[in-house]
Amino acid sequence: MGRKKKGARKEKNKPESVKRLILSSLFDAPTRAFSQKQICRRISLNTSKGKTQVQYGLEALLGDNEITEDDGKYQVKTVSKIVEGVIDFTQRGSAFVLVEGMDEDIFIGEHSTGKALNGDTVSVKMIPDNRKKFKGKVVGVLKRKKTEFVGTIQKNEKFAFFVPDDRKVTIDFFIPLQKLNGAENRQKVIATLVDWPGNAESPFGAVKEILGFPGENDAEMFSILAEYGFPLDFPDSVKEDAAKIDTTISKEEISKREDYREITTFTIDPKDAKDFDDALSYRVLENGNIEIGVHIADVTHYVTPGTALEREAKDRATSVYLVDRVIPMLPEVLSNQVCSLRPKEEKLTFACIFELDKNAKMINHRIAKTVIYSDRRYTYEEVQEILEDGVGDYVNELNSLNTLAKTLRQKRMTEGSIAFDKIEVRFNLDEDKKPIGVYFKTQKDAHKLIEEFMLLANRTVAESIAKPKDKNAKPKPFIYRIHDNPDPEKLMIFSDFIKKFGYDYKFSKGNIAKNLNNLLSDVQGKREESIIENLAIRTMAKAVYSTQNIGHYGLSFQYYSHFTSPIRRYPDMMAHRLLEQYASGKTQVNEEDVEHWCKHSSEMEHKATKAERDSTKYFQVLFMQNTEGDEFDGYVSGMSEWGIYIELEDNKCEGMIKMRDLPGDYYSFDEKNFQAVGQRSKKAINLGAKLRVKVLTADLARRQLNFGLVEILED
Repeated sequence: MGRKKKGARKEKNKPESVKRLILSSLFDAPTRAFSQKQICRRISLNTSKGKTQVQYGLEALLGDNEITEDDGKYQVKTVSKIVEGVIDFTQRGSAFVLVEGMDEDIFIGEHSTGKALNGDTVSVKMIPDNRKKFKGKVVGVLKRKKTEFVGTIQKNEKFAFFVPDDRKVTIDFFIPLQKLNGAENRQKVIATLVDWPGNAESPFGAVKEILGFPGENDAEMFSILAEYGFPLDFPDSVKEDAAKIDTTISKEEISKREDYREITTFTIDPKDAKDFDDALSYRVLENGNIEIGVHIADVTHYVTPGTALEREAKDRATSVYLVDRVIPMLPEVLSNQVCSLRPKEEKLTFACIFELDKNAKMINHRIAKTVIYSDRRYTYEEVQEILEDGVGDYVNELNSLNTLAKTLRQKRMTEGSIAFDKIEVRFNLDEDKKPIGVYFKTQKDAHKLIEEFMLLANRTVAESIAKPKDKNAKPKPFIYRIHDNPDPEKLMIFSDFIKKFGYDYKFSKGNIAKNLNNLLSDVQGKREESIIENLAIRTMAKAVYSTQNIGHYGLSFQYYSHFTSPIRRYPDMMAHRLLEQYASGKTQVNEEDVEHWCKHSSEMEHKATKAERDSTKYFQVLFMQNTEGDEFDGYVSGMSEWGIYIELEDNKCEGMIKMRDLPGDYYSFDEKNFQAVGQRSKKAINLGAKLRVKVLTADLARRQLNFGLVEILED
């Protein structure tokens, strides 16, 4: 059976759904004809209402020329239908085509995929088939998803082949020797699809760029970046633009801004950060209230529309943070120097300035261009030490900021914000960027201090546009960070799932955030913590950028934007530019263009996240390379029909035990109860079970750890 599209449900009371049910049923037996009564029985619509719906459905299908009718009996038309959709390959070489408006995907056998590659938009000839609801054959490629691929060269004396890394691209490319561009046997490269002649079994390609040999950090990281479409370097035109930037700050420019150079200001960032795009200023006002300025690097002062710099920032949309390197959105002269709010240097900034009373109540605020001088660069660890010990530079200011931040956070939680404080795994690297240890990044007061003031700035900026002072004025177009409400069906499944661990929480409208926070608090420090947190996150909708504001569910904010990281996020640059444009009295904005770049930024953010995960997987395998044959304790963190995933207790590296390698029985995946069950013994291995495993292989090429089961310790 073809795979259902996500979110697709059979709604039998809707005419379109009834039509699809009838058509699907007739496709099951395309050579036979059925009466209306038989069809009602076949699709379980035997009620009087159901029979009426079937009658209307049959009439509609006859009108659409989808079926024939002869002497009161109906049959699917045997003439094949051509449809268009996106092809999704399996690793076995077969595929499914997703067609808009169809509940079921079209199955494509491995010998019927034509010249399509994974993700292409194709035209498909639908063929009636007794075994599959919808079967087809690719008859044309309408649009290639991509023409550049990452993989490995296999070379002999007369020719070479390119083997793609993507396991869903199941065909090798033929590379003439003169198109190797100097690539050697076994090297990783980026290859371009040049042609696929009609009589050729394989596509023809050419090597565009050599990445290095498998197992080399640079080669592997470049492969990941190229796989997701991130460029490995900046074009010459961008470098030339960056080199021409005037880095001096004139008296004329300072006169246009609020001068904060004499106000206490500092940055707080990770210890390995080089791009400091936010700083906090602090002063006590005469009335006893506290003024806090959230000063953000004024990137758009230097990166102007129409330049190569701007176009590159738009295309990249985000910086990418791999384990051993950062691929910046902007060239280093901007990201680490000109725009970075480095200590003891004057910098141009765009600020959100708040007056707060001792209870963190906002008395007033303003958004303004500023110039600052950072007095001190802090790491999170340094600030945490000062907060805990009560000794250090600006201890009073930091304590005051921390107290206000805690009050803001408590208010946010009371209003329905969800506290996802997930533990992140980080690697200690040696001078050759090889992993020599792991550590766990947790959210402490220093992190939460910065987070609260960044959230406050982002929220305030969004409200300033969405809620104009003139109540009769129409809100101007803007870029929002939105997060939709969770799907009730997913929440119900999640609620059933956590009962297996002894947690009885219902997630109905009005108590979702409260119960989620209670659950996340309950699981802290327990072995199922990571499993439940990960599944809770997947139960939520994904946050995206849009001009159409629906609020941010996870934060419980009606209005929210991204303003605080323009060095590494293009949406923040868009927000800065719109704010400045509106402040100058210009109100003409092409909303369709803004929405286009919102969608593009959301897509690139998603790709960056996947690249970062692949980078982490690679370094996990690299870290475990010399442990083959060693035994470790771990917990079952996930399951699929292929195997069970184990997260090791000590270092949180994750690998898989293949179902076929589980000893003593033949195990299969019980999807309903989310467990692996032995066919003969009926013994079950559940999520969260503690196991002792042996490392079988640490496969760098596949970024995969393969484990063998030694013993089930606890279940």
